[in-house]
Amino acid sequence: MGWSQRIDEALTARRAADGWRLRRRVEHNSVREIMLEGQRYRHFSSNDYLGLSQHPAVIAAWQQGAAETGAGAGASGHVTGYSRHHAQLEAELADWLGYSRALLFISGFAANQAVIHLLAEKQDRIFADKLAHASLLDAASHSPASLRRFAHNQPESLAKLLATPSQGGTLVVTEGVFSMDGDSAPLTQIAAETRRGNGWLLVDDAHGIGVSGAQGRGSCWQQQVKPELLIVTFGKGFGVSGAALLCDDATADYVEQFSRHLIYSTAMPPAQCYALLAALRQIQQGDALREKLRSHIARFRAAAADLPWQLVDSASAIQPLIVGENSAAMALSQRLAQAGCWVSAIRPPTVPPGTARLRITLTAAHHTDDIDRLLEALYDAAG
Repeated sequence: MGWSQRIDEALTARRAADGWRLRRRVEHNSVREIMLEGQRYRHFSSNDYLGLSQHPAVIAAWQQGAAETGAGAGASGHVTGYSRHHAQLEAELADWLGYSRALLFISGFAANQAVIHLLAEKQDRIFADKLAHASLLDAASHSPASLRRFAHNQPESLAKLLATPSQGGTLVVTEGVFSMDGDSAPLTQIAAETRRGNGWLLVDDAHGIGVSGAQGRGSCWQQQVKPELLIVTFGKGFGVSGAALLCDDATADYVEQFSRHLIYSTAMPPAQCYALLAALRQIQQGDALREKLRSHIARFRAAAADLPWQLVDSASAIQPLIVGENSAAMALSQRLAQAGCWVSAIRPPTVPPGTARLRITLTAAHHTDDIDRLLEALYDAAG
């Protein structure tokens, strides 16, 4: 089969499965509101949980950084792209989260790929939560190590896998807060099982950092767990973009010396470091924002209990409604859009077949009347 035929068949199959994805041009996005094709909507699909992308201090810091350092880093950090601003951000992140080192990456996807690609060798094994993010599972499945998946958030399932002997290293992979279900991993139990199995634990806390734990330090801090490898990303609670690996000195040195993802990528712009440091300050002082977000979550969950769709048990900003079939999820999303609420439908392969859903995300930028309007639109659609 040639490339053209393969492409045509794949696109035809995607359309037939009601799985066609669209990239819509956003004309305005203020976290609370979004404008698409000239229409303004209340926005319930943003991962900017604290609204920091629009915070004046974060915006001003990026502008100041760009004025002082330019628009880009100009090179890999291993050439001339690593500035004092990168060093300051890494040092402050490490101190804040209780690690000796932090290493910056251009995205969370790149960080997850880099760590697993570097560490996993043929004699090793990786045990990953069945619902772990694609960046983790892709890296694990394409590594030379063996990959087994344990039942979602089930330490007992992990323990059975760990009980089998191994000649190499064992890496256990999970998330702090899962991106599609919004539920939290039982990190205390998972960490205990990993220690008993003489493994290392990698936690991707993309959706917990900034929102959970004291000062927003995340899921691991909240559950008093310190994994050997902690990935935090900056596109959610921080409201910016990029990521960091938190680890010990020897591991950081190993990554610096051997990680192709890090060595051969242009460093993030120094101006972005300015913005991330400003966002970090807001997170550290952000108890009021986190309390406002918790209040919105409680308001939504209390009122949504009688909706006919399955409301996933989630205490996070991610509040999924499982609809079932792709076409039904798309129809519900469109019905809400007609009522002025933008909620994206999530379909396979992002989620398992038969679990297409509305992935509702709440933020500290929302007002109570936004939450009430969404609920009104959902009950109207339930009819």
